[in-house]
Amino acid sequence: MEKEKYHFIAIGGIGMSGLAKYLLQEGFKVSGSDINDSKYMNELKRLGAKVYIGHDENNVPENCVVVASSAIRENNPEIQKAKKLGLKILHRSDVLKELSERSKCFIGYAGTHGKTTTSGLAAYVTDKAGLEPSYVVGGIIPDINTNSNYKSDKYFIAELDESDGTVIKYNPHVLVINNLEADHLDFYKNGLDSLIETFENLLSKMDDTQKVLINNDSEGNLKLNGHNFITYGLNNADYVAKNIELTPLGSSFDIYYKDKILTDLKIKLLGKHNVVNALAVFASLNEAGVDVEKVKEHFSTFSGMGRRFQLIGEVNGAVIYDDYAHHPTEIKATLSALTEFKDKNVIAVFQPHRYTRLQSLWNDFLRAFDGVSKVFVTDVFAASEDKIEGVSGEKFASQLKNAQHISGNMKDVANAIYPQLKNGDIVVGLGAGTITELGKYLLKSGK
Repeated sequence: MEKEKYHFIAIGGIGMSGLAKYLLQEGFKVSGSDINDSKYMNELKRLGAKVYIGHDENNVPENCVVVASSAIRENNPEIQKAKKLGLKILHRSDVLKELSERSKCFIGYAGTHGKTTTSGLAAYVTDKAGLEPSYVVGGIIPDINTNSNYKSDKYFIAELDESDGTVIKYNPHVLVINNLEADHLDFYKNGLDSLIETFENLLSKMDDTQKVLINNDSEGNLKLNGHNFITYGLNNADYVAKNIELTPLGSSFDIYYKDKILTDLKIKLLGKHNVVNALAVFASLNEAGVDVEKVKEHFSTFSGMGRRFQLIGEVNGAVIYDDYAHHPTEIKATLSALTEFKDKNVIAVFQPHRYTRLQSLWNDFLRAFDGVSKVFVTDVFAASEDKIEGVSGEKFASQLKNAQHISGNMKDVANAIYPQLKNGDIVVGLGAGTITELGKYLLKSGK
């Protein structure tokens, strides 16, 4: 029997490309389209996908399953063609759900922050230990250099996105909830209350054989009901990280379970928030029945996910980093990790991501940049949203101490920042949009 064909609308993004690659590795035929070319699409072409630049109804093959994300609007010509042909249309979460149901042990990582790092770290250490995990995560895993892989049906590791409420579709054997905070307020109209309601809906479908681990230090998590939780954190939890030592090269700590020491752990990642991320991964793998002695040594070689405090390079003695942080809590965590670089001049370049997020969390964002020498604020990255009157990067910068607004594209931003950089500066780009191009342009400016 011939396998189904899949056509992805907007195949070039990190999430959609991961699903497409996984299906190709399983032997399915895959095609897809996107507005612009990307490095992810080049990999898909190499694996045999048929890829189109631009959305056109003629891109859609007959007798296929069409896959789209929440960002694809009803007037998209390929969606309209699929409906005209009567094709099956799946949300990307439906595809991930199907993949997860083929495994013997599905481990899912969810929550407002940290799910890409935790899912990526779990995939990395189990892969390096030779356990042949299959996985789909929301970033490029270092060294392995991929965001997804099909290897076996023993373990399936995935990042579970909560942004559009589709997290309720999944049914993991082991679920990690890193933290819950108000975000994606275009979808969660009542803020944290709506988010908690969604996760309690997910938990209501899980039975006592399924394990749910929550970060006990998250105030949002503590409002959750609906399951017998296994807790982890820095105090008062089942799994606790103690004797923590933070350095500019990483961290080391001991892991206790129910007040008895289990092991010690070393990680390359900076900041106390990454101690908690590593603890979450260790605890979840232990609860999944993984031999943690086999994976332990590989925690110390994980250098972080792509766009998670990623070192880009150096220009005129200034060191450039790129970070995906686009929520006030994420920005605080990233910048707090930089306190290990003592006597350095820290410069943040912030690209607000979505008008709704900036508007709803305005005051929280204003408090997120404490301890930074200078903040450059770019124009808002709309991410398909319409502008909101009175919400802009320029207005935000005017209310933020030591801040300067820079308009234009990332090349313009880099050209404006470059003359102000000095030897010993630490520059970190913050945001989920085109800010990731900043480092590239800064390095070019230095040539």
